[in-house]
Amino acid sequence: MAKAIRVLVVDDSALVREILATGLNSDPAIEVVGTATDPFNARDKIIKLKPDVLTLDVEMPKMDGVEFLRQLMPQFPLPVVMVSALTERGQRITLEALGAGAVDFVTKPKSDLANGLQSMMAQLITKVKIASTANVSHWKGRKPVTGVKPAQERPLVTGSNQVIVIGASTGGTEAIKDVVERFPATAPGVVIVQHMPAGFTKLFAERLNDLVPMQVKEAEDGDWIIPGRILIAPGDHQMSVVRSGGRFKVVCRSGEKVNGHRPSVEVLMNSAASALGKQAVGIILTGMGGDGARGLKAMREAGARTMAQDEASSVVFGMPKVAWELGAAERLVSLENIAATVMNWLSKKEELV
Repeated sequence: MAKAIRVLVVDDSALVREILATGLNSDPAIEVVGTATDPFNARDKIIKLKPDVLTLDVEMPKMDGVEFLRQLMPQFPLPVVMVSALTERGQRITLEALGAGAVDFVTKPKSDLANGLQSMMAQLITKVKIASTANVSHWKGRKPVTGVKPAQERPLVTGSNQVIVIGASTGGTEAIKDVVERFPATAPGVVIVQHMPAGFTKLFAERLNDLVPMQVKEAEDGDWIIPGRILIAPGDHQMSVVRSGGRFKVVCRSGEKVNGHRPSVEVLMNSAASALGKQAVGIILTGMGGDGARGLKAMREAGARTMAQDEASSVVFGMPKVAWELGAAERLVSLENIAATVMNWLSKKEELV
């Protein structure tokens, strides 16, 4: 039998620590090896207990979860799943935590506590298992980066009619930032699905808008895809690309979940295959599962250029691996080279940078 995943639960509430520990221990694949009341207590227990995964409350006394991560990850890179409040403040801190190295998050229930807690624990168990496979080694010795890297202007052939289509899941918020901050302000329109609940996608778009050269917004039904703009699929909605005359726009609808997701990368990429054909570049980034692989293959078969993030730079090499094995991606590309490769393809420079 495989060794159980060793988890340390960090939360200032004794009740929450008990609920999380009991819930996680109910799964035979997980063993809660300890709990901690605050980041200082947690640091000592990390050294002593050597957990595989940390669950971390975003808001704690003495030091919040984000500041703790900023100090922890360069010294002891550990997969961390944040436990977040559904308040706007909780959402903002959670996004900052993802930027500081957290792998994923779950949200505490606001109402219907009995059912809500059951649903949250099911999600937490799943996400702890995924986190245990995550590669966070790139955080070792890392210094905080501030500001935006200067984007290289490249001549594009038919700018307004090209579209860059990106899909991501676990580890995706930082991977997306790393890619799009390297796009010039004049890059073709970008459409993105990042698996994330409603509320978080709007804040994610606002955060990106402050950090990257292009304009970023949470997509609304009917938004035009234009050069210099990035549209993030809204949480709890499916987003598709449609042609309108000689231009392209997005359609955002509630719709059914696809591959367990809403928004789903599959939905976006299948629509891109139909509407955009060879006018698109498709990219699958880090994430668990296989959402988007068949859609990326449809894009490639329709004439689009396609790639997937390589294993070494992926937090979770799930979605890119499935896309690669399916023949959906032409190439596996490291995270730091994705933007340059896209720009070379769009400007008809074929070489891999």
